[in-house]
Amino acid sequence: MSDIILWIAVLMLAVTASGLLISRDWRWSLGLLVFEYLASFFLMLAHWPLTMATARLVAGWMAITALGMTLLNLRNAPDTEASWPQGRLFRVFACGLVLLAISTTANSLENWLPDVALPIRWGALVLIGLGLLHLGMTLDPLRVIIGLLTTLLGFEVLYSTLENSILVVGLLSIITLGLALTGSYLLILNETENSI
Repeated sequence: MSDIILWIAVLMLAVTASGLLISRDWRWSLGLLVFEYLASFFLMLAHWPLTMATARLVAGWMAITALGMTLLNLRNAPDTEASWPQGRLFRVFACGLVLLAISTTANSLENWLPDVALPIRWGALVLIGLGLLHLGMTLDPLRVIIGLLTTLLGFEVLYSTLENSILVVGLLSIITLGLALTGSYLLILNETENSI
């Protein structure tokens, strides 16, 4: 795989993961998550065969579809989320700090993972770092599931360079779909508690 394609995928991951943190509309968030899985597909394709990388892409898109269908069927779908801190400028600043920390950390991982290309290390760390930042800034069930999916996707990108097993791909797909179904359940539960 060409390094140019990998760096474009990393840039796309940085934009989508930052957009997930900044966006408050669930439609935009799920749309950005679609492109996040697409960009990670290209990073996984550098080490996995096409069928395995496609299976992960389809599993991610199925998880997004499950969340989207749940949100469409809710009577009071959350348009915005009230969380602390609410300022977009603060979120942009926090994203910048995480990306700055990743720029120093990605080069030092070469000692631990010498066979992993720099764009793949960057992409995995961007997803893990911004996913954990997303988790730290919210209590909303949808935002928590999106943060967990982003963090798990970063782990999967990094793990794809180490393991080339179909069983592992199946297990990671089951975990992704399980997270989405858990998120759907929590969203429905949250609406029923608020309507009582």
